[in-house]
Amino acid sequence: MSAPGLRKLASHSAIHEAAIIEAQELTELLGYLLEKGDWEKAEEIAFVTLEHWETRTLQHAASEEEGLYKEMAEESSELRDSVIALTRDHDLLRILVREIKDLLNKDGVGKNVLDRFQALILIDQLHNDEEEKVLPEH
Repeated sequence: MSAPGLRKLASHSAIHEAAIIEAQELTELLGYLLEKGDWEKAEEIAFVTLEHWETRTLQHAASEEEGLYKEMAEESSELRDSVIALTRDHDLLRILVREIKDLLNKDGVGKNVLDRFQALILIDQLHNDEEEKVLPEH
């Protein structure tokens, strides 16, 4: 069974908003540090940002898949396609996070890492909008 907060649009939306704002702020700071040429601090922020995605957004995604999405698909056959699409979004986020991790470990921080963090934000925003359209209103 999913956590009660995941079933309520307002609380679920608040979870999304808090995570995306934090991701945006970290990514903006990373961009600033890269532009400034402060590679040491940029690398540190890149790892903090990576940890944010792993512990906040991807953990939230796993919780949705284990509970909420299963429940939604069981409750309504019309929602099955939405659940499949939302799960694919999560898979894209996981792929990008893996790529970032690999890039950081092989090449260190650079524009390619920043680009992927920006892609994560965009995909997550689109995902959240679509997900909130199918969540129950209560």
